[in-house]
Amino acid sequence: MGTRIGYAAGAFDLFHVGHLNILRHARQHCDVLIAGVVSDEMLRSVKGIEPVVPAAERAEIVRHIDFVDDVYIETKPAKTDAWRDVHFTHFFKGDDWRGTEKGMLLEQELARVGVEVVYFPYTAHTSSTALRRALEALTAPGTAVAR
Repeated sequence: MGTRIGYAAGAFDLFHVGHLNILRHARQHCDVLIAGVVSDEMLRSVKGIEPVVPAAERAEIVRHIDFVDDVYIETKPAKTDAWRDVHFTHFFKGDDWRGTEKGMLLEQELARVGVEVVYFPYTAHTSSTALRRALEALTAPGTAVAR
């Protein structure tokens, strides 16, 4: 069996334990782990999200996690574009994608280049979306922000 090169992509904005969990699980299933950090422009155009932490800083945070071997900043939405640059053999994703239309399309897209999609348990009790909502609630007009 050859070297298993794993790729786990995400915004990694407002870094939390769910991000850490997927990277940790991914590392246990590959020889080399590359974390894909979605660029600010892609977050805006594809997800309609304004990042709180700029991509370069998010990449720096992820790069310093012991079990991450390298970081790649994604600038195009197709995972095959990242594959052309990184040449990963396994793509890791939270299981909230399993069985969804997006997940099935991802599996088909990556199967064409020989990449296996592996799902890990999604950390449901925390997410960047939940953190964003909490921050918005704290900073809403008329809300006192503790310092």
